[in-house]
Amino acid sequence: MNGRIINFRGGRHTQRHDQMVIIVDGVSDKDKAGSLVGKSAVWKSPAGKELKGKITQPHGNSGAVRVLFETGMPGQSVGASVDIQ
Repeated sequence: MNGRIINFRGGRHTQRHDQMVIIVDGVSDKDKAGSLVGKSAVWKSPAGKELKGKITQPHGNSGAVRVLFETGMPGQSVGASVDIQ
């Protein structure tokens, strides 16, 4: 299953570097996004390094999910694809 990183998770004055908002292909509502909680997500950097994360909860009502990565994510990851396992 594939997804796309949309943005960092953040508020009005903060930005979480280890949490990302991801839209998953084929998921269009909150119920389907809730069924993905607990699965892992892997982003491959241009250098070949793999950063792993875990889907923690749905984000909003349109099927986006929040992913907590093990380390901070670089800005070049925004817009990139993610493998969900």
